[in-house]
Amino acid sequence: MTFKGIHKVFFLGIGGIGMSALARWFRHEGYPVAGYDKTPSPLTKELEKEGMLITFEDKVDSIPLDFTTDPDEVLVVWTPAIPKDSVLLNFFQAHYQLKKRSEVLGMITKDFYTIAVAGTHGKTSTSSLIAHLLKSAGKPVAAFLGGITQNYHSNLILPGKSKEATLVVVEADEFDRSFLRLHPNEAVVTSADPDHLDIYGDEATILDGFRDFIRLVDKKGKLYLQTHAWYRLGEQVSSGAGIREYGLRSSGIHAENIIAKPGSFQFDYIGTKAQIKGLELHIPGFHNVENALVAIAISIDHGVTEDQIREGIRSFRGVKRRFEIHSSDPGRIYIDDYAHHPEEIKACLSSVRAMYPTQRMTVIFQPHLFSRTRDFAEGFSESLSLADEVVLLDIYPARELPIPGVSSAMLLDGIKAGKKILIQKNQVMDYLEESQPEVLVTMGAGDIDRLVPGIAQWMNTRTKHSQS
Repeated sequence: MTFKGIHKVFFLGIGGIGMSALARWFRHEGYPVAGYDKTPSPLTKELEKEGMLITFEDKVDSIPLDFTTDPDEVLVVWTPAIPKDSVLLNFFQAHYQLKKRSEVLGMITKDFYTIAVAGTHGKTSTSSLIAHLLKSAGKPVAAFLGGITQNYHSNLILPGKSKEATLVVVEADEFDRSFLRLHPNEAVVTSADPDHLDIYGDEATILDGFRDFIRLVDKKGKLYLQTHAWYRLGEQVSSGAGIREYGLRSSGIHAENIIAKPGSFQFDYIGTKAQIKGLELHIPGFHNVENALVAIAISIDHGVTEDQIREGIRSFRGVKRRFEIHSSDPGRIYIDDYAHHPEEIKACLSSVRAMYPTQRMTVIFQPHLFSRTRDFAEGFSESLSLADEVVLLDIYPARELPIPGVSSAMLLDGIKAGKKILIQKNQVMDYLEESQPEVLVTMGAGDIDRLVPGIAQWMNTRTKHSQS
């Protein structure tokens, strides 16, 4: 894939997980890459080590000189997460050619056989699982992912040079209708729950968005629908592709003999083409077993053998911040998860409870977006009630301004946990010292991830001291 006349690429919002995967692809293809982001992060530091120039100042004079001499040679890739009043965004709009991240991803993948994974939850883990099963089996696969895989320490997977890829796995993001820019030969819909109502307006409109995505699937291809997603999309699902249903209790592709263990889940895969008994998945969770089902089905279709699937499932180490276990000593368990929707919280906490049924579970949750907190307040309270103790942090606003009357405190009354409290981020470590949790889960899509290394170090230090 070439971009005619383009010799340099600048990313507005280069530290975003989807943006950084594209930046890495262009860098791999030999393009000079630069970018802007609001604040430094571990990911931007990695990009800088890989040779990308990054500024954290929203000023025109912060643009590298090489990117200002001939604007016609520069492609500027931007994300709607960039505020409309951004100085750089307005400058580039006046003088450069701009394309959204989703447009560029569609351009890159258009000429490859593309497996697109959509869904309001589960798409990052599922797309990563598909890519890993194919790659570990020696298939020529590239993948653009929405998280950092533990196996490859990246959100971009390439088979040597990307031109050698015959399969591309891509995460199809419903935010801002980005997934409608793709050209899928095969597609997965892991879930279709209401979300991003600040973009879509209401539940019916986001479901129509998923139906529009489904219509993009090649008529010679395949469409995999998770049971509940298919039910939600209803009889209006229209696709020329062959539809296959999957789910834990599906009548189609499903799992049997699921056993929850500390640190892993064991299950049998039951599909139309194969049955594989005694699989061991080391990223725990009932939802992850479900994600594995569709990854296995797709892998079988692409010639991956039973032995290769068994080894691929066993060796998959998951994605950072997706049910990531930082401490596993009995009585001192620490799990971090990206969950930021009531259904994701329910899936995570139900699995934690199955793994550690007799231990006290403490959850620290940072809501993400004022609009999402307002729209799903009742659902958040209900899902968080699965914990014994709930600690709420203030809402992470992301791209939004505050909404009057909307705060984390509005969730407290509906939470049925035995103990519930609202604290500030800078009070978390003192609270942990006081409460000494047995099973701790941190959750959220905001900057709660900045607390994770310190909590993990505290938990592991506490573990060592207790053993000495």
